[in-house]
Amino acid sequence: MKRSIISLFLILASLHAIANPKDGFAKSSDGAQLHYRIFGSGKPLLIINGGPGMNSEGFEGLAKTLSAQNLTIIYDQRGTGKSALGTLDSTTITMDLMIDDIEALRKHLNIDKWSVLGHSFGGMVASYYATKHPEHIAKIILSSSGGIDLGLLNEVQNAISSKLTKTQSDSVDYWTEKINAGDTSHYARLRRGINLAHAYVVDPKFIPTIGERLTQGNAAINQLIWGDLQRISFNCATQLHSFTKPVLIIQGKQDIVSREIAEKSHKAFSNSKMVFMDHCIHYGWLDNPEVYFREVNSFLK
Repeated sequence: MKRSIISLFLILASLHAIANPKDGFAKSSDGAQLHYRIFGSGKPLLIINGGPGMNSEGFEGLAKTLSAQNLTIIYDQRGTGKSALGTLDSTTITMDLMIDDIEALRKHLNIDKWSVLGHSFGGMVASYYATKHPEHIAKIILSSSGGIDLGLLNEVQNAISSKLTKTQSDSVDYWTEKINAGDTSHYARLRRGINLAHAYVVDPKFIPTIGERLTQGNAAINQLIWGDLQRISFNCATQLHSFTKPVLIIQGKQDIVSREIAEKSHKAFSNSKMVFMDHCIHYGWLDNPEVYFREVNSFLK
């Protein structure tokens, strides 16, 4: 009886930890305040969301699910969400500062080594982080990663367009023009997002979720990061050859990120595994959760 009570208490405590995440702020090297949230317990897993220019809000569900076996950490990248910046320009939004942010967060949380899951643009950040601080990484998961160089720029727009019907594409163009002309309403951004979302998920029930997510982007940050990536001639291939920790590369067979980009990462990392999921575009944990979580949880054990 006593053992049953203790077990029940541990289960309830675990559920409470997942439902009531710890949150706080860490200070980066340049004084920027970084908002983070922590779920669950166990070995630490940093989740770097996509973008650039998006907050971590859309990754709470992923963090909660993975927190059943890990201490999961999500954070708002600089200038997004609660990690506000007074000035957004080429001196405050750079890839190197984003790496400094990750290190500041690691030190703030008193973590020596953690695993890192980078999704989409977050995969590019994770790969760059591996070239700067490999000693603090246990494992890497590249989830529909944007890659280890700038090859994505040559293909992603065409890949997105190819997945939209003419009506959806025309609607995206219409609402984009409205927004560029000064319509700052949530309605305009949502209509654009809803039509664009069809390029990101196979299952139509997730269109509203992704549509809302696509309203959260900060165009100024997006442009600044892509500009900085080109300024530094972003290419991690050579430096990653010496990274020997385990790497999981996972994405949809129908992803807007091409198989060639995944294979280039696979070639750069000496200890990597590739998984391509059926019935899946860009959000594996939505389109094909059974395979996604099976592979990720197995890799992290």
